[in-house]
Amino acid sequence: MKVILSASSLTLAALGLFWIFGLRINATASMPRGLYRLAPGAPERVDLVSVCLEDGAFASLALKRNYLRPGACPNGLEPLLKRVAGMPGDLLEIGQDGIAINGKLWPKSRAVARDRLGRPMPEAENFGSQTIPPGLALVLSDRHPGGFDSRYFGLVPMASLRKVEPVFLIAPKGE
Repeated sequence: MKVILSASSLTLAALGLFWIFGLRINATASMPRGLYRLAPGAPERVDLVSVCLEDGAFASLALKRNYLRPGACPNGLEPLLKRVAGMPGDLLEIGQDGIAINGKLWPKSRAVARDRLGRPMPEAENFGSQTIPPGLALVLSDRHPGGFDSRYFGLVPMASLRKVEPVFLIAPKGE
């Protein structure tokens, strides 16, 4: 029991240090796996960003289903790494093929009904056709059709986005 507690304490301490020094680890398929660091400047369209989920229901779902692991976000989870797909003032349209931003379809943005283990996904946020309001952004994966992103939890506050840049990426098997 002591060994398990010590290992857990060391892991939490390491995650805390990573967070303090602006480092983020991505182990999901939504973005290239590897190590990222916070970058200066305000996020712009298509920038890579780190964002902590603020909605308790979606954060609980992400933890329960292992979409996210425990981490240093205020909700106790690791941050998501996504791309800024839409900014305030952009026009969003959701159709059968996915999400179009200002008339251009975002790659692999069609919401899926079930995750890779067959569990039902939350109903996609019904944007219909709307303009992104001030202070909010749309964050999406452009690599993984089943990415847990704004398709499911909706728009996120711009103030919660932190621009990141890759430090070390792990090439997928076969590349």
